[in-house]
Amino acid sequence: MHHLKDSFKHKGKRKILIAALKEMGINDDRILKAFDQVPRHFFLDLAFDEQAYTNMAFQIGSGQTISHPFTVAFQTQLLELSKGDKVLEIGSGSGFQTCILAALGVKVFSIERHKELHRKAKLMVDYFRFPARLFFGDGYQGKKAYAPYDRILVTCGAPEIPNELLQQLKNGGILVIPVGDGAEQKMLKIKKDLNGQISQEEYGTFKFVPMLERKVR
Repeated sequence: MHHLKDSFKHKGKRKILIAALKEMGINDDRILKAFDQVPRHFFLDLAFDEQAYTNMAFQIGSGQTISHPFTVAFQTQLLELSKGDKVLEIGSGSGFQTCILAALGVKVFSIERHKELHRKAKLMVDYFRFPARLFFGDGYQGKKAYAPYDRILVTCGAPEIPNELLQQLKNGGILVIPVGDGAEQKMLKIKKDLNGQISQEEYGTFKFVPMLERKVR
């Protein structure tokens, strides 16, 4: 928490990143505004400060990464969020995506299986005073206690769609999840209609760290 300074230089670089995200097809102004409100360099080691606003992923410890800004913005846009939505996030990671969601005025419930990352993400969420709720545990299981959710976001590559998550998705809800066994995953947007029928759309190929079932550290 020692380097939470937001300089003119940071702000300038952030504006350039936001313009680049717009060029890449992020057209929801609320998301672009959230990227301006939540300084990404706060979530990175000081060593990465200079590159914080490039479209790159970085190591954040525990073998995990903070996703490319475009990936965060793209997944968020696929969720089609409305203010007040109840959102379950699987993989808090650095807490950056959690804070972007919270900045959009949704109720976030986020799960992380690495104790150290969970602790750090919680510090960041508290720093911004976002009312998000963070839990340490196995994302495969979702969080039944607060189900059903309007939206579910998975920020790690899953070998398949966990059934628990589909069950915890509200009728009329959307689940965004990268699915695939190898080095790359297909970004899926899964919709559950008002009768509980499931349909899915595919949105290109991405690279995520794997989602490991029943592994909490």
